[in-house]
Amino acid sequence: MATDEARTGALAGKVALVAGATRGAGRAIAVELARAGAWVYATGRSSRTAGRSEIDRPETIEKTGELITAAGGTGVALRVDHLDSGQVRDLVLRIDRDHGRLDILVNDIFGGDAYAQFGTTVWEHDLAGGLRMLRMGIDTHAITSHHALPLLIRRPGGLVIEMTDGTPEYNAAYRHHEGFYYDLVKAAVQRMTLALSHELAPYGGAAVAVTPGWLRSEKMLEAFGVTEDNWREATARVPHFCIAESPTYVARAVVALAADPDVARWTGQGVSSGHLAPLYGFTDTDGTRPDCWRYVVEVQGRGLTADDTGYR
Repeated sequence: MATDEARTGALAGKVALVAGATRGAGRAIAVELARAGAWVYATGRSSRTAGRSEIDRPETIEKTGELITAAGGTGVALRVDHLDSGQVRDLVLRIDRDHGRLDILVNDIFGGDAYAQFGTTVWEHDLAGGLRMLRMGIDTHAITSHHALPLLIRRPGGLVIEMTDGTPEYNAAYRHHEGFYYDLVKAAVQRMTLALSHELAPYGGAAVAVTPGWLRSEKMLEAFGVTEDNWREATARVPHFCIAESPTYVARAVVALAADPDVARWTGQGVSSGHLAPLYGFTDTDGTRPDCWRYVVEVQGRGLTADDTGYR
């Protein structure tokens, strides 16, 4: 059994699994949970030793482990394919051997946008790529929950965070710009959250869907030709990018939920980083509180610009 007594912070004594922590929101969530005192298992497929996943990005799961350590946290970064039931089973067995408990499960696995053909119909979209998106965004979550939840429900208070894209209100309409497969994945995540909230309730557990806004992921920054330090320069070309947020922002939202003794009030619901920030009192890394999904409705939805509303 690993020793947890030396850890301090709001989540001291908690054990977390962040599935899909190689980059973006998942990486930031793993780091912030560890910073808050949780013992974190961070998993992903891209590895310095085993090579890149099909996403073909340079970020590695080992780097996530180094960032956890640099943040003063404790945990381990492991190469795990969450489509492989055996690998996930072995991971959970290891967590059980090490700690005998699991308090927080973050299902953040996707990467299927690499196969997305935005703006196409279901009959125009490449079928193999579309079905792969479903596997990566739905099957991975189901496989991970199947193996991890028997450990999580041993103690009351377990929390499942289902990471998604878009609030339930936004996703209620068909996301035709993203298309059939992407829309289906994100709708399914909300439905999984609702199902898990029902199944965890008798054990004192909760499930919450969490979405970032316009995420300044590594890939997004690269696409705009900026870095996290100078990202505002991109607003000269795309003014609405002013509402973008760092991955740390949504990670702080997850930490706030995990540290809330009354987190059950959110179970079955979908929430955003911008919605939770004023309620829990956290900010993005620059001290701001962007609320992307509100902005989409109140500014973009009304045909306004960032300058019209003073967001910049």
